[in-house]
Amino acid sequence: MRASDRAYRTLLEEIQTGALPPGAVLAEVEQATRLGVSRTPLREALGRLAADGLVVQQSPRVTVVADVDADDIRALFEVRRALEESAARAAAQRGDGAEFAALAEQFAAASVVGPDATDDYYALIARFDAALDAAVANDYLTAALRTVRTHLVRVRRLARDNPERLAASVAEHRLIASAIAAGDAELAAHATHVHLHNALASILASLDHTASTGSATGAIAPAPEPVAGSRLMKGRA
Repeated sequence: MRASDRAYRTLLEEIQTGALPPGAVLAEVEQATRLGVSRTPLREALGRLAADGLVVQQSPRVTVVADVDADDIRALFEVRRALEESAARAAAQRGDGAEFAALAEQFAAASVVGPDATDDYYALIARFDAALDAAVANDYLTAALRTVRTHLVRVRRLARDNPERLAASVAEHRLIASAIAAGDAELAAHATHVHLHNALASILASLDHTASTGSATGAIAPAPEPVAGSRLMKGRA
């Protein structure tokens, strides 16, 4: 692996997991020494992270981890909604019904209770995303989704753990997978829309709570209320 690729992957993981929080300074000399690379590959890695929107340059030699506020998250979800609803609709029309039926069963059996349950659940979502990408068979759409998911990992880490929201998310994913398996493109898109609305509401509420306790800066606008459609209630836990 090239030194720049190694530096990029390490920094990306640290930003996504919160080891490098928003505002963290990434000075060239210190980071190059820490990562065991020269400054040229480090600059290449920082350039890629800047293109991803994960870091910003404050001076020629100092880069900081980009901040994330409520407006950023709303903008991310605006793009995410357009992409994922289109992907769900296309997957219902083109995908392997048996594969998504099996995924729906896995979501039905999934638990978010226990020390490793959350990680297991996100691993299941990753398998669902991979199946969705394969079913869509559109390189442009999947590339755009990849960029959104890069930021989504970070946004999830910034939000508080919410067991009730995770349990609802399991049921929402189960319905999306079931709709795709049944070839119901409109239900798949609508279920995705509801899932993303509720996910955004939960994340914004979490950030609002964090800001109100004084551990985050910036005013966070009230989150939208979760919604449910009449066709969705049969798929909710």
